[in-house]
Amino acid sequence: MYAVEVRDRIMIAHSFKGELFGPAQALHGATFIVDVAFFRDTLTPDGVVVDIGRAHDALRAALAPLAFRNLDELPEFSGQNTTTEFLTRHIFDALANAVRAGNLGPGSDGVTKIRVTLHESDVARAWFEGPVSA
Repeated sequence: MYAVEVRDRIMIAHSFKGELFGPAQALHGATFIVDVAFFRDTLTPDGVVVDIGRAHDALRAALAPLAFRNLDELPEFSGQNTTTEFLTRHIFDALANAVRAGNLGPGSDGVTKIRVTLHESDVARAWFEGPVSA
């Protein structure tokens, strides 16, 4: 299995509901480092997994609607705790759609799975990994 991984970062604000979250129930900020790995069984005829520049562009596009936003105010997250784990899946879905649309260039159709990792700090991270198929 081959993979190529790209990285970006995002700053957001949010709050959580529920005693489990203690002080994080109050509005707070977070800066996440976001790693996304695209996997395929074989390389394209050009010898790559995907076009790495287009992979960066797809990640930037997936993060743009969240950047510097209070996630509590976004209608698509109404009533949802936007935990790190939850956000990994949200970003995964956007990138899987980009792959299915061919936005990562020739060979996009060979990508079989994606892993999205959000690093909360140097000692804590969460990820979601799944197949690209619809």
